[in-house]
Amino acid sequence: MKGSQRWKESQSRSDPSEFTEKEKEKMAETELRKLQQQFRIMVERRKSFGVKAQQQMYHQEKEIYSLKQEHEEIALLLSLTKSQRNMMLDDRNCMELKFLLQTKEEYDSLIRATKALIAELDDKVLEMEKKIKTQKLVVAKVKQVNDSKWLQKQIQMLENRLNHVTVHFDTILTTNATLREEIENLRCQKAIFDNFYSKLHKKLDQQKKTMDTAIEQSSQAYEQRVEALARISAMKERRCKDIAQYNVEFRELERVFDHETKLKAFMLIKLVDRSDFEEQAKREEALKASKRARKSKGESFESYEVAYMRLLKLSEDGDIGQLVADFIEKEEKNFAYFSYVTELNNEMERLQKKTQDIQNEILHLKSQQKFADDKSNTSLKEMEEKLKKTTEEANLYEYTCKESSKVLDQLKSAVDFLFKQIHCEDTQIMEQLGESGEITDLNLMQYFGIIEKKTNDLLLIESFLRYKEVEGEQDSLPLLNPFLGGTGLLKSTDAAKLPPSSPTIEHMAENVEDFDWPLDHGSLRSLITENLEKEKSSGISLDKEKKRGIIL
Repeated sequence: MKGSQRWKESQSRSDPSEFTEKEKEKMAETELRKLQQQFRIMVERRKSFGVKAQQQMYHQEKEIYSLKQEHEEIALLLSLTKSQRNMMLDDRNCMELKFLLQTKEEYDSLIRATKALIAELDDKVLEMEKKIKTQKLVVAKVKQVNDSKWLQKQIQMLENRLNHVTVHFDTILTTNATLREEIENLRCQKAIFDNFYSKLHKKLDQQKKTMDTAIEQSSQAYEQRVEALARISAMKERRCKDIAQYNVEFRELERVFDHETKLKAFMLIKLVDRSDFEEQAKREEALKASKRARKSKGESFESYEVAYMRLLKLSEDGDIGQLVADFIEKEEKNFAYFSYVTELNNEMERLQKKTQDIQNEILHLKSQQKFADDKSNTSLKEMEEKLKKTTEEANLYEYTCKESSKVLDQLKSAVDFLFKQIHCEDTQIMEQLGESGEITDLNLMQYFGIIEKKTNDLLLIESFLRYKEVEGEQDSLPLLNPFLGGTGLLKSTDAAKLPPSSPTIEHMAENVEDFDWPLDHGSLRSLITENLEKEKSSGISLDKEKKRGIIL
């Protein structure tokens, strides 16, 4: 009742065509939302069911494979044991074992008898040896008493033996001392190598950890990428389906709307054009009906009587009202049955359509699962190839690390040699870092800085000495080599061969201070060559000026 009142009010306020369109749009939106919710629920259920089924299938395949292998092994063993060759071998082995056991018993009895004989002979031999020893002692005593020279020989022989033994003992002690020193040296070397090994092992562990983290990050990123691609594809499919459904519904609504507008226009045109003709036709039909009624009054009365008599015959109690009520009740039941049958048919059609949709969706899911399996296999192959490449790169990095560590050790030894040769002071490093005086990877750049400062100072000293030599204020002593800490290897240069002027100390200091990083051998060489070229150019210019002065 409320719905009909609202509909009447809305019909009174606006056109019935607009109301039906809005109502249809609202109904379409609500149905679309419901269908979207149902579709999302079905997609989530499908995903969960697919994952569970895949896991169950994987576990079942594993168990089946293991059981098949066990069955094959057991069948193989049974076939091997039941073969005629093995049976013959078993019988032969049994016969051989019996024969060997019999022979073993015979040999055991023989061994026992021989052992008894040997024991008796040993006893006899011991008795005879005792008798011989007693006789020898008696003879020796008699000889010692009779011969004193033999005693002196025995004494000399024992003394010689004692001397040999003492010499051998002394040599053993000396070799033992040398071996102890070598062992201590080897222990020190072992401790040093153990330290190096521990450092290298730590570095290798760190590199392996970084490799593991990189592999984990790459695998996580790949999984996230796969999940994102799956979500994107699902969203695209959902969007395409929603757009297609929306377009279909929108076209259907447009078609209905166009049809209703056309009908409305057609009905309005017909009502306006044929209202007069319809009134005339109604009047003519009314006149004709009145004429017919007048004619058929007599006939209708008779027909009514005949129909009444037939109804009385059909009714059992002669009650026509009860007959009419029964007829109406039967018609209502028939109409209810007809409506129920139509509803059942509609429900059957809907269920058939739903089952067909589910079958189509199952086929689609199977195809998607096959595609996902193929994709996962390809991705696994790609990951295996990447893992091989990463292992090869890791081995290459380890090799390069070893090579770089060797080069770095050589560089450290060279820096240490240069540091000592040019007599650099390491008090700053000792005070700042509390180092033990060894060059490590951490303090290598500081050693480079000290060497650079020392080379800059030596270059300044060299330029100053050259400047003094040019001015004629240098002593007759030869120049000292500043790079070798004062060794007299530089030769005294002739003043005639030198240019008349040289670059100033300030200019040299500016050139050196332009660099904020440690200079290597190539940069130092280029800096020195630039200074020499500038000196030559300045010398040529001075010669030209002197010549001009002489000419003038």
